[in-house]
Amino acid sequence: MKTRPIRNIGFISTRIAGTDGVSLEIEKWADILTRNRFNCFYFAGEIDRNADISLHLDIAHFEHPEIEKLNDDLLGKTRRSRETSGTIQKLKEKIKSALYHFYHKFDIDLIIPENALTIPMNIPLGLAITEFIAETGIPTIAHHHDFYWERDRFLINSCQDYLDKAFPADLTSIRHVVINSLASKQLSHRLGISNTIIPNVFDFAKEPEEFEEYNCELRKQIHLGRDDLFILQPTRVISRKWIERSIEIVHNLNLKDPALIISHATGDEGDEYYRRIMEYAQKMGVKIIAIDHLIGSSKIKNHKKFTISDAYKCADLVTYPSGYEGFGNAFLETLYYHKPIVVNRYSIYIADIEPKGFDVITLDGVVTAQTVDKIRQVLKDEEYRRKMVKRNYHLAKKFFSYEILEKRLLYIISTFD
Repeated sequence: MKTRPIRNIGFISTRIAGTDGVSLEIEKWADILTRNRFNCFYFAGEIDRNADISLHLDIAHFEHPEIEKLNDDLLGKTRRSRETSGTIQKLKEKIKSALYHFYHKFDIDLIIPENALTIPMNIPLGLAITEFIAETGIPTIAHHHDFYWERDRFLINSCQDYLDKAFPADLTSIRHVVINSLASKQLSHRLGISNTIIPNVFDFAKEPEEFEEYNCELRKQIHLGRDDLFILQPTRVISRKWIERSIEIVHNLNLKDPALIISHATGDEGDEYYRRIMEYAQKMGVKIIAIDHLIGSSKIKNHKKFTISDAYKCADLVTYPSGYEGFGNAFLETLYYHKPIVVNRYSIYIADIEPKGFDVITLDGVVTAQTVDKIRQVLKDEEYRRKMVKRNYHLAKKFFSYEILEKRLLYIISTFD
C-alpha cells in the first residue's frame, strides 16, 4: 500500500460514456478533482475518454455477451450450475488482472468504483474490484447510486453469496458514499455500514449562458413547427421513468401537433417497454420523437451534432414523471437551464428535494385536470414562469452545487492521510 499523498485517482465502472446518470456524475466528480490538482484515470467496459488516461476492457461492460449470459443464468432463478460458478471465477480473474494493470500503468493512489459495487449488472467486475481492494488495501471511495435491493429484478437470484460479498463490499479501506438519505438509512440498517451522503450536483456557480433568444437548430432538425411546443423527456426509455404520464400530459394539453421529445435510448432493460410506449403514444395521438442518435455528451460530442444542453435550451417544458429515482440528475439540469418541470413525487424527491421549497408542477402518480391547468398557466404566464425558474435556480445553487460536492469529497479523501 502506498504512503505518498494521494494524487492519481482511478474511476472504475461498467460504462463511462454518454449521458447516463452515472457517467454524468463521474464527469462532475472528475471536474472537482481536477480543479483541486488530482489526476483522473478511467477503467470501464465502454469509455469515451482519451486513450492516454483510460483502460478499456470489454468484459467489464454489462452488455458484453458473456455478462448478459451470466445475468440470464443468475437472475430470476434460485440455483446456479457449477459451470456458471466457474465462468464467474474465470471472468473475475481476467478483470482483476486488468485492474492490476490499470493500477500499475497509471500509478493509481485511490480508486472510485462508480456503482460497480452497488448494483450487480456485472457480478465478476464487482467481485474483482472487491478482491483487488482486499489484496492491495488501496484507498477506495465506493460511490453508490442504486442498490440491488431497490430493484425487483435482482431480488430473486442464485447469487446471493456474491451479492453479500461485493454489493457492496465492506472493507477497512473503503469509504462509502450514497446519493440520498433513504439509501443511507438502508445501507446502515441492512449491513451496518457507515456512509456519507453526497447528492447529485450541478455547477450552479457557473451561470448558464443567455439563451432566451437561443437559435434552436435541434427544433428544425426534428421538424417541429415554430408554434409547436418542445416538450422534453430527458431520460432513458425504461419502465421506472413512467413515460406514459408524459404522453398523457401531452395528450391532455390538446395541442395542434402533440409531440414528446425523448433524449435518451432504451438503456439496459430491453426493448419491451419502448414498444409499449410507442403503442400507447399512438393510441393517445402523440408523436414520439427520439433524439438520442443526435445527442452526444457535453465534453466529447464525437460525430453527434448536439448535446443534452441543446435539448434543454430548446425545451418549453420538461416532463419527469418517474416512479423511482436514485436522486434526479434531470431535475437539477432542468433547474440549471431555467425551465419549468413536471415531476412525480417519487420517494427520494419527497425526502431530499421537496423540503428545499422548489416551485414545480407535481404529480402524485397520475395526471389530473389540475396538473394540466397548472401547466397551461405556467406556459401562458411569462412573468410567473420567469419568477418560478429564477427561484428554483437559486435554491438549487444553495443546496446542490459543485461546492457541496467539493467540500464533502475532499474531506473524505483527507481521511486516508
